[in-house]
Amino acid sequence: MTDFANLLQPDRGQPARTIHVVHPTAFADWLAGQPPRVRTAVAAHRLTGKAGNRAVLPGDGVEDWSMLLVCDEAAGSPWRIASLGESLPEGTYRLASGEPGAAMLGWLLAQHRFDRYRQRETIGPRILLTGEPARIEETVRLAIATAQVRDLVDTAAADLGPAELEAEAATLAKAHGATLTVTRGEPLAKGYPMIQAVGQAAAKGREPRLIELEWGDPKHPRIALIGKGVCFDSGGLDIKPSAGMRLMKKDMGGAAHALALAGLVMAARLKVRLHLLIPAVENSVAGNAFRPGDVLATRKGLTVENTNTDAEGRLVLGDAITKAAEGAAGVGPELIIDFATLTGAARVALGPDLPATFVNDEPLAEALFAAAAEVGDPLWRMPLWDGYDELLKSDIADMVNAADSSFAGATTAALFLRRFIPAGTAWAHLDTFAWRPSAKAGRPKGGDALGLRATWSVLKTRYS
Repeated sequence: MTDFANLLQPDRGQPARTIHVVHPTAFADWLAGQPPRVRTAVAAHRLTGKAGNRAVLPGDGVEDWSMLLVCDEAAGSPWRIASLGESLPEGTYRLASGEPGAAMLGWLLAQHRFDRYRQRETIGPRILLTGEPARIEETVRLAIATAQVRDLVDTAAADLGPAELEAEAATLAKAHGATLTVTRGEPLAKGYPMIQAVGQAAAKGREPRLIELEWGDPKHPRIALIGKGVCFDSGGLDIKPSAGMRLMKKDMGGAAHALALAGLVMAARLKVRLHLLIPAVENSVAGNAFRPGDVLATRKGLTVENTNTDAEGRLVLGDAITKAAEGAAGVGPELIIDFATLTGAARVALGPDLPATFVNDEPLAEALFAAAAEVGDPLWRMPLWDGYDELLKSDIADMVNAADSSFAGATTAALFLRRFIPAGTAWAHLDTFAWRPSAKAGRPKGGDALGLRATWSVLKTRYS
């Protein structure tokens, strides 16, 4: 993991190179106020003031230089100077005017690399100075959490199965004095039949399990964070085509988000009783794989006609949600948040950048979408449309797991999950892609945390 803590330092007037961040609309005025050597350098680089223009500017001495970046990102964007965090040489830097603020996060993440499988050329640290030292600790925590999601999602499925997710949760529990419980084998089959059914065809050593972590004062409000932990999804007997299977190492992206968010909650010592649940499985093909047409029992007591073995994520989440809803000592959670790479329909509707977000509670929805806008971590609300609930009707069971119709696939999946949410409990479901198909500044191609910072902002505001 990148040593983020040393990449941000309080500005005490120490020597540093200057970064000029100029908006395109202010470029002409900025340039007019510069000395002749700077105007000459800008002309030599043929800069027009277009967003993305950049140049090294000469200073007074032979070794003195500063950096110009023309940028149209909002002042509060985390990614405003991320491109420089990636490309500048080793050294110490400060902005020519203003404070980096939220852009400190992009600066850190721009220097993180997933290098488990390939050695990369290393560049020394690029240190950013800030006159807001109180923001450093929180920014470093967010960078660590985001990098954790990215690294887990980027790891090949051969190296990250249910056992490895369990180990990740065990490390987290040990770091924060939390209690870890893992259910597998016969107790899983009896108590969590949908989790068992989805994962029962996996090879030895990759058996299904429910991973749970409990932390915090039982007197505090109880909240549950749930992450879909399908470590690889072949589609089961309704097998995916090769193109659809290619990225299915990322189908545990929901679990990665839940683990990272739980780490943020515990590190900040929020006033909650935290319950983290990760149903960890591999949806494999074997002689004992669950079949289309099977009727599955559930922890809640409902029955589910399995109409598609590739709609397995909602099955494992259903049992996990039921367990979360039970609470402890007669006290259930006041809030449940689940993360899942659940449906292709959400991606067809919203593309890779926008997690499809379903919320059953208006105050929670208002807080989530306000936070998403404030921290630059966009979400998009989708409808829990009651009229589509009938699409889950089964002729032989309480419901099907996947509707025959291709319409509103993300909504019908969310409605399936809603069947397991207790009445009166606030709930948010984030159908996130957890993947970036093309690189942007500070955001390499590969696994990514989408919705993590927005949900963290809500929890921090509510429970600090």
